[in-house]
Amino acid sequence: MNVEYINPFIEASKTVLKSIANIELVVGKAYLKTSPYASDTLAIIIGVTGSLRGQVIFSMNKDVALNIASAMMGGAELTKLDEMSKSAVTEAANMILGNTATMFYNTGVAIDITPPSLLMGDNMQISTNKMKTICVPLNIASGGIIELDVAVAE
Repeated sequence: MNVEYINPFIEASKTVLKSIANIELVVGKAYLKTSPYASDTLAIIIGVTGSLRGQVIFSMNKDVALNIASAMMGGAELTKLDEMSKSAVTEAANMILGNTATMFYNTGVAIDITPPSLLMGDNMQISTNKMKTICVPLNIASGGIIELDVAVAE
């Protein structure tokens, strides 16, 4: 995978989470994940098609998901991941990938994205068959981590 493809995903993540939830991200050191790999409590998977194909996965624990959903809902105190909070955090991922697609389009790379799928559970294993997955830890300034897993190829 061309490492230059990672930057639009990172930039869109930083921009969208800052604008919709006032969340500052500090980008950690990217690394290669070996498939299958464990995922946190919540994973949002969005497919990528077009000039690039593959998938992007946002993994986070329940507290991080609740903090994002709460911030998106004007600071409402959330104690559980109900349908509204799951919808909010899934929409945040969808907005990030939408912005990423626009960034790619502006550089001449046309991609489309699939509707997001949200998975929840303990001890989830994710396998990206025949694709390398680059993980970029997105550290939230106020605490918590979102793992941005990108597995795309031309």
